[in-house]
Amino acid sequence: MSEHRRKPPQSQGGGRAAARRAAQQASGRRAAPSRETVSASPSDSYEEEQPYGGRAAARRAAQRGGRRRGGDDGGARRGGSGRGRGEPYKKRLIDYPRQGKYGWRRWVPSWKQTTGLGIAFVGSILAAGTIAYAVVGVPNVQEASKAENNVYYWDDGSQMIATGGEVNRQIVGISQIPDAMQKAVVSAENKSFYDDSGVDPMGIGRALVNMAKGGNTQGGSTITQQYVKNARLGDQSQTLSRKFKELFISMKVGTEMKKPEIMAGYLNTSYYGRGAFGIQAAARTYYGKDAVDLNASECALLATLLKGATYYDPAGQTSIDPRATSEANTERATKRWSWILDEMVKDGHLEQSERAKYTKFPTPDGVKKNTQQGGQIGYLVDLAKAYFVNNNTEGYTEDDLSRGGFEIHTTFNKKKVEQLNKAVKKVYDANIDPKKRPETDTHVQFGGASVEPETGKIVAIYGGQDATKHFTNNADQTGAQVGSTFKPFVLAAAMRDGVRDPADGSRTPISPDKSIYNGDNKLKIKNYDGSIWTNEEDKEWLQVNDGDKSYGPIDLRYAMQESANSPFVQLGMDVGIPQVRDAAIDAGLLNSSLSQSNVPSFSIGISDPSAIRMAGAYGTFAASGKQRDPFSVTKVLKSGKTVYKHEDKEKRVFDQPVADNVTDVLKTVVEKGTGTNAQLPGREVAGKTGTTDGNKSAWFVGYTPQLSTAIDMYRMDDDATNKNREFLKMFGTGGQDKIHGASFPSEIWHDYMVEALKGQPAVKFPEPEPIGEAWYGGGTSPSPTPSETPSETPSETPSETPSETPSETPSDTPSSSESCDLPFGCPGGSNGGNGGNGGNGGNGGSGGNGGPGGETSSSPGPGESDDNNGGIFG
Repeated sequence: MSEHRRKPPQSQGGGRAAARRAAQQASGRRAAPSRETVSASPSDSYEEEQPYGGRAAARRAAQRGGRRRGGDDGGARRGGSGRGRGEPYKKRLIDYPRQGKYGWRRWVPSWKQTTGLGIAFVGSILAAGTIAYAVVGVPNVQEASKAENNVYYWDDGSQMIATGGEVNRQIVGISQIPDAMQKAVVSAENKSFYDDSGVDPMGIGRALVNMAKGGNTQGGSTITQQYVKNARLGDQSQTLSRKFKELFISMKVGTEMKKPEIMAGYLNTSYYGRGAFGIQAAARTYYGKDAVDLNASECALLATLLKGATYYDPAGQTSIDPRATSEANTERATKRWSWILDEMVKDGHLEQSERAKYTKFPTPDGVKKNTQQGGQIGYLVDLAKAYFVNNNTEGYTEDDLSRGGFEIHTTFNKKKVEQLNKAVKKVYDANIDPKKRPETDTHVQFGGASVEPETGKIVAIYGGQDATKHFTNNADQTGAQVGSTFKPFVLAAAMRDGVRDPADGSRTPISPDKSIYNGDNKLKIKNYDGSIWTNEEDKEWLQVNDGDKSYGPIDLRYAMQESANSPFVQLGMDVGIPQVRDAAIDAGLLNSSLSQSNVPSFSIGISDPSAIRMAGAYGTFAASGKQRDPFSVTKVLKSGKTVYKHEDKEKRVFDQPVADNVTDVLKTVVEKGTGTNAQLPGREVAGKTGTTDGNKSAWFVGYTPQLSTAIDMYRMDDDATNKNREFLKMFGTGGQDKIHGASFPSEIWHDYMVEALKGQPAVKFPEPEPIGEAWYGGGTSPSPTPSETPSETPSETPSETPSETPSETPSDTPSSSESCDLPFGCPGGSNGGNGGNGGNGGNGGSGGNGGPGGETSSSPGPGESDDNNGGIFG
């Protein structure tokens, strides 16, 4: 050992500094070498230990156990295991927290520990997976895929139909499934099908991540997994436990079954929509042929349907989702069909020359349904099914329903359904003859719905002639505009929200009997402030009445009775189109079915609600302003457990005086206006007729206190897959010059209601309270002397009352020879008199004292005009 080690420094003199250095050295701290020592010899400097860094360093050293440097302390610094002054560390099986580390380093695992933990984790997962794989059994395919019945019940508890047990499925072997179909689903859904082990680890990882984030748990499924889910698992829930179960069963199926068996099983158990399970049933349903005869283009479409028939069936599924229209579905299906064919080419499954043949979308031939669901039954089942799917909170889907096992109790009354069907058939058979009048009587459609105002129950619908032949449910939204049956919502808004004062915009609720509006034909429509309404092109709007009839100044009751257009168009402008729209929605119409345009003609029915919703909305007036959404299912049971129960949700949307006054005005329509065909002996009836531009649809909606019913009629090709189909004119249909709501629709309504209300007491409507104030439409003030036409210049402050209150009963208004002091002249006379009961049959008189009995028609939007039934630009 060198003599320089531990050699005490030479004294360089006395003093306090030397004393401190000596004291530090004695306590284990070495003094720094003097300058002389450092400079004396480089070798001495190399051998000398460097000093500690002061008192703080000394304290830290003491806290760590007095760790020393040098040979006498056991060589702790040079690799010894000393602890303190030569004390060794005690070895542990798991060195954690780590010895010899300080601060945060004590808690950081070493790379050896990290590696060991990783290997242990992976090993435990593999062990658990191996055990689960060995333990899990593959369920019997016949038992798991066996479909149960769905049983539908009438409102009295008797069985309507049991469907689901006799599933539209025919199992075929792989040899009967075209190779193009097999390759189409491989290219579209699982390109690695022939090489994978039945699962896709990356896809499963994505699904697990989505589930951990609270997103959709679906995704990542191979064809094998989908087959297992369809045929081997009775549990269709999207839970973590079910996913793991599906995973291990799929792995086992992937090793125990051959790929052709899995493919055949998948295509034979999948749901293709329209009640078709399996490729054979789908081929028969969509193309009327056996699966073996399908070409590559047809196979690509059926593969498209596997992504979800609700949104890819070209016929549309609006009963399930309003967005799943025929047009939208066809567009989606066309894009995916084309993409699948291109992918087949890319994957080497289809020759480019073969692909080039398929440029036209293979539109299915039609709809084939279970014959059990013929007549109205299919429409009832579809409506109840859609209602349950859209309203249950348990997450049950159409696919779940297709597997059966549900007891669905509906609101449908068997007798009323039969009576409504009989009433439509009677009118159709007596008047519509496509062979005799092919140009006018082909494609005639009727739709109808009947709702209880006090409950919202849909007791009957008419969806079409036969659910197995005509797929679209005509009781649901068809696109047919409602015309003048929309006017009661305008009147309700005027009495609830009020018309706006031209001076300051303040609102005044109006009286239907005291308020006077101009009923002239080609009336120039104004904004509420008196300015002329113009469109974007600065063109004015002249409102046309049916038959170009002018009524002169008339009260709103008489305007509703005769269905004059111009008063209600101007009234809508005075109230505000947004307020009219809100009133219609409050009554029960869906905003999605209403035109979002604020043009004047909005007030006379350019929107297209369904018959169900129109019946329900009029039912709100029948219930004195209490609104309930129409519903078709009271409760649903599965395996004896209630999984859905309807809850009554009543809303007060109109004050009783408002609703009851609307009803009272609509009573006048039936008693002496355009709706006299709907009179029921001994019963009070309120209702409204409606006809649209070009005579493309006609409606009658009416109610008693117990029942509200809507009937519509239109012409349209019933092939929902036809992109170019449109509403056709009904001039000459049924041998009539023009179809009005007062003709066939009101006749059907009458015949049905007579039977539907048989045996029920004749209930009167509530007596309406007086409501609102007098108002003079279009911002025109009353003139001291009668005038034939209203002034073009509005008054800043309309008079509160006319110079003489109009008669409460328009039919009793004075004739042209009698005196009259109404501000615009008298109803009737040279401006077109009260037609009285001339509306019976829709063929009332015209002109002079004989007002038109036929129905008015709603106008189109600005820029449109058809046979002077709407508005025109001036």
